[in-house]
Amino acid sequence: MDSLITAAARALATGDALGALNYIALRDDPPALALRGIAMAQLGDLSRAKILLRRAARSFGPRQAVARARCAVAEAEIALVSRDLNWPVKALDTAHDVLARHGDLANAAHARYLAIRHLLLIGHLDQAERLIEDFDPSALPTASRAGYELAVAGIAIRRLRTSIARAALARAERAARQSRIASLAAEVESAAHVLDTPAARLIARGKVRILRLDDIEALLGSKALVVDACRRVVCHSGKVISLETRPILFALVRALAEAWPGDVSRAELLARAFRAKHADESHRARLRVEIGRLRKALSAAGGIDATKAGFVLVPRRARDVAVLAPPTTKRMRPCSPCWRTAKHGRVPRWRWRSEQVSAPCSAHSTILRRTSRCMRSAAAGPAAG
Repeated sequence: MDSLITAAARALATGDALGALNYIALRDDPPALALRGIAMAQLGDLSRAKILLRRAARSFGPRQAVARARCAVAEAEIALVSRDLNWPVKALDTAHDVLARHGDLANAAHARYLAIRHLLLIGHLDQAERLIEDFDPSALPTASRAGYELAVAGIAIRRLRTSIARAALARAERAARQSRIASLAAEVESAAHVLDTPAARLIARGKVRILRLDDIEALLGSKALVVDACRRVVCHSGKVISLETRPILFALVRALAEAWPGDVSRAELLARAFRAKHADESHRARLRVEIGRLRKALSAAGGIDATKAGFVLVPRRARDVAVLAPPTTKRMRPCSPCWRTAKHGRVPRWRWRSEQVSAPCSAHSTILRRTSRCMRSAAAGPAAG
């Protein structure tokens, strides 16, 4: 491989996209097209980057399967950064198999790491965890290892395992420092701040206080009956009762939990659940029906007793009742696209702010993780497939 390609790849490895383009901007051979695509991705022009990488993949000959697979992995990373979830995931799996079969373990590991990030992005945590269990990150270059640890931290935070998340973020910080990529180090530092920022409000016995993620983990691990307004579930003793698809029942149980140990008047329950300003007999009849449905839904965690004024929540074995609410009363959009989940085709109104960790949010720093492999590939020359 000629010296200009090698010099361009080394410039990309240090984040100097403009310096790399000085070597190869006027060249149209396949290796130069691939490096130009990565340079454009570092500069933020993702559309142009995809075009160049596709041209490079088409230009490599039929015996250069490894080179085409490397281009497919780079294109997959750009699609992931740009949140293009319509990109064919099977192409990434095929590229991984080709790279592993030809002994390119570093790029094969990078392809598997991208698959983990994709699963995390679309909310398939169980599948992502299974891939991580069978994945050896030792083949990843330093910069990609930092991204891998960010993905591990993202899964741990979504599972509310803050100690595991802190350990993963510490490893990500060490890897980012070793890579000497300033934007990557800043990204890891920003992700680490998520653990120390307000994640929810605790409403209990008429008092309100702000909680961090480790506080939420401790609360959900306690014997309290927790009405989680962030996820619209009721938690008790490790069991979760989902009311996400039953908004009226959730509005009723939240009102009862916020007033606990006191009761809530029927008028207030009608206003909270049905937004009824002037209740009539039909509203009161419907309230009785919905309270009956709520009793059935919460039968394992607690009951609802009628009082003279209205109704009161009666936990069965819990010592306390608490409500977890978003940290602000303002209506906000999710913090980043990686908060979205495709499990049921719905986007939750709110989740804990931990999902900022779930995937790197900077296109520039993410594509940097690809450059060290490109430098190695370019210096070695095209491989025969």
